[in-house]
Amino acid sequence: MVLGRNNILSNIIILMELAEVNQKLTKEQKQAVGILSIGTFLEYFDLMLYVHMAVLLNDLFFSKTDSFSASLLSAFSFCATFVFRPIGALLIGWIGDTYGRKSTIMLTTSIMAISCIAMANLSTYDQVGILASVAVTLCRIIQGMSSMGERIGAEIYVTEMIRPPKVYPAVAFVGVCASLGITGALFIANLAISHAFNWRVAFWMGAIIAFIGIFARVTLRETPDFADAKKELHKLCNNLKIDKRKLNESLVYIQKINKKSAISYFLIQLSYPVWFYFSYIHCANILKYTFNCTVEEIIYQNFIVSIGHLTAEILLVYLSSFIHPLKILKTLFYIFIPFLLLTPLLFNNITSPFELMLIQIFIVSFSPSAFPASPVFYKSFPVFNTNCNN
Repeated sequence: MVLGRNNILSNIIILMELAEVNQKLTKEQKQAVGILSIGTFLEYFDLMLYVHMAVLLNDLFFSKTDSFSASLLSAFSFCATFVFRPIGALLIGWIGDTYGRKSTIMLTTSIMAISCIAMANLSTYDQVGILASVAVTLCRIIQGMSSMGERIGAEIYVTEMIRPPKVYPAVAFVGVCASLGITGALFIANLAISHAFNWRVAFWMGAIIAFIGIFARVTLRETPDFADAKKELHKLCNNLKIDKRKLNESLVYIQKINKKSAISYFLIQLSYPVWFYFSYIHCANILKYTFNCTVEEIIYQNFIVSIGHLTAEILLVYLSSFIHPLKILKTLFYIFIPFLLLTPLLFNNITSPFELMLIQIFIVSFSPSAFPASPVFYKSFPVFNTNCNN
């Protein structure tokens, strides 16, 4: 009799899992993914526009007479974007835990829109001197902090809106839009340098699209996970007037961080700026000084590399629909490590820009990252860090 009941329960669980796998996204879920993906595209378009136009813009915002100081300040401008991203993630993450996921993505889009307007109207070094260098660096810091909060906020929103396994390709699609933003920035940079396209117009375009994204996101609702957890917490906090021990009965309140997953996610996130710099900036210097490529040729090659990266991510989104993301990450890791060991040998035997381009594409496609397993890591964190006064 007991065995019979166990078999029935097992069959029910299997049927529920099959139903969940075959379940399609609702109209609201599709709209949320679309709106959030557009915002992420914009954020990374604006963030990377300066990076890929640095050859042109550094001459406008940094001293031309002192080459050493100009190089140092321009390098700091680039690094500051990534150095301050963890601070942005902590600050905006606290806002998301306190006021909700929707508040986070609205805030980050607004910050990026304002910074784009500021970038489009900045005075050059010839006009205001060192103030131009300081202003552009501050804008880059703000953009870096905003972009990290934007992408993480958007991915967490989707993670809490959609259940596995549909959540994996849905969140991965947000990451693809970030890569699409990088490709779009390279395309505009190519136009700006090769066809004398006004760079200020590009930042104005980004600001306008950002404001459109803000109004579109007003329609989003708070995620069910956060809303339900908040209701339970408030209910328990109200009951504390009678018995404070009741708060410890809440699974929401006592939920702990999975330390192993948190450390793994932190280390993976630290590696992204390294591979990005190596693929797009360091390799650009090799093209310039070893193969004597022009600025137009360097940006065009980076544009092709970004298309290769985008194609690889689209393939991973497709694979994540029926292969668990952690298995995909392990496979990518096992492929990348042997290549990394061979990298010094490969770079010593490069004979053409095309060979370098193949190496660039491989690095950006297989380098360690949380993509497409971000939802798995996010589920290791509590819904929010609670405070009864909130």
